[in-house]
Amino acid sequence: MSNFGRIASLRPPVAINLAERSAASSCGDCGARHHGMCDALSDEELIFLSGAAQHLSLPAGKLFMEEGEPAQYFYNVNSGTVRLFKALPDGRRQITGFAGPGHFIGLAGEMNMISAEAMEPVRLCRFSRAGLRSMLTEFPALERKLLDVAMHEIVLGQQQMLLLGRKTALERISSFLLSWAQRQEICGPGKLPRPHARLSLPLSRTDLADYLGLTIETVSRSLSHLKKQGLIEIPSIHEIVLLRPQALADIAEAAG
Repeated sequence: MSNFGRIASLRPPVAINLAERSAASSCGDCGARHHGMCDALSDEELIFLSGAAQHLSLPAGKLFMEEGEPAQYFYNVNSGTVRLFKALPDGRRQITGFAGPGHFIGLAGEMNMISAEAMEPVRLCRFSRAGLRSMLTEFPALERKLLDVAMHEIVLGQQQMLLLGRKTALERISSFLLSWAQRQEICGPGKLPRPHARLSLPLSRTDLADYLGLTIETVSRSLSHLKKQGLIEIPSIHEIVLLRPQALADIAEAAG
């Protein structure tokens, strides 16, 4: 049985009189409140949306969406990090991205094009795809936000193609570290983090290798090289300090 079969189905959302809904929404404390689709909605609209969602708490390592399965649901990440990947014919995997608070998962196509797995304890809102049209009718702002998300995903896909197709191992590692700083909102889009900025990395070296199209050995050598050059520090397996962000940017842009 697939993982979808192990999760109870969610009925499509029904009309709710917002004025009669007295229960406080849990969305105010959600890590995704001001990210992704939720940022496009008012507090009152979020009460409606929260009532249409099934709230899931998943442990690390839980696979909740499988490539090739019917796309019955889509998800909004509330907290934690999700690994997105495709299985290769020889048994290997290619990580295509990582989803955090505010990110959508599972919007495209009738079949799941990727698999999704919790990398750490994760909280999700799950919505029935059958109710998506009703939700878009109810919330026009949500439809516009979904278009913005789709355009952003296209840009990320183009950046990943450049990363895998043209850049060396050092350039890939440097690009990833700077992009992760933006992801954690240590710096704004297109900006460099301050020197000595500290990154939290929930992903393993294997995850990093699978995402960047490298071997684990190459990832380790590249990180060691950057450390010896005084560009980064590695306090622990899940932490990296960016000592000289501008130098990392110079390496990352060498193939640009």
